[in-house]
Amino acid sequence: MVCGSLSVPGRRVCVMSTSLPPSSLSPSRANDFMQCPLLYRFRVIDKLPEKPSEAATRGTLVHAVLERLFDAPAAERTASRARALVPGQWDRLLEARPELAELFASDPAGERLAGWLAEAERLVERWFSLEDPTRLEPAERELFLEAELDSGLRLRGVIDRVDVAPTGEVRIVDYKTGKAPRPEYAEGARFQMTFYALVVRRLKGVLPRRLQLVYLGSGEVVTYDPVEADLERVERKLLALWEAIERATVTGDWQPRRTKLCGWCDHQAVCPEFGGTPPVYPLTVVGPRAAGEAGEVRDGAKEGV
Repeated sequence: MVCGSLSVPGRRVCVMSTSLPPSSLSPSRANDFMQCPLLYRFRVIDKLPEKPSEAATRGTLVHAVLERLFDAPAAERTASRARALVPGQWDRLLEARPELAELFASDPAGERLAGWLAEAERLVERWFSLEDPTRLEPAERELFLEAELDSGLRLRGVIDRVDVAPTGEVRIVDYKTGKAPRPEYAEGARFQMTFYALVVRRLKGVLPRRLQLVYLGSGEVVTYDPVEADLERVERKLLALWEAIERATVTGDWQPRRTKLCGWCDHQAVCPEFGGTPPVYPLTVVGPRAAGEAGEVRDGAKEGV
């Protein structure tokens, strides 16, 4: 049994459970909460299983190929070599995550799988029209970072690629296998990249010179050069999000938010918006220890989000 404390304005409460409350925030989980607090709960608190999707798995495969390509000497980083990496990286993914075989369980002839792998190869090949890997020597690939803000909130994430110029300027690069969104829908991607810039700034003391999104689905490169004010704005947003997450963790009040994205959600069967009933909340909430007692004590759990 674990007893941790989380803050609610004006009082201190104790959460007792065999499950640990969330203790850090990533771009994906932050977007989950902004999209739908109940979705965040299902993924982070309840840890409900989700079926693998062809699109997400193809993205994982393409990322793996682009990462491994830089193992080769610069002159050998060709499109044909990259395409040749696709089958082997798919085998490695299957070995690490056997459940992915379910994606093509109804494809005994292998036709769908062949088409899916061919699309992954096309995405990899398109990358060569956007960047020249023979002229790149990444400082980091698939870099896991974790930093703690002054507030105590831990931020974590994985950056696809970090380039460092001879002058010391840093560029953060993220690969997207979908199409570039229209400008009015681009805020989510910019938020993710500024999140990464904030973490790099905290850990390295360097403001990244450029944030670069490479959209393989549409063959576009979108760049953004952040300033300190951008990082400060994102930090304020993250602190407000975390305060809302802590409050929901304590109260168990995770409100669903119905949007067009619900059509792709695996959890409609347990969502009140679709007539379902969520599972029993795994964190038992105990009321305030003393009426009117103020204070904030953060949970010391080590489990991340």
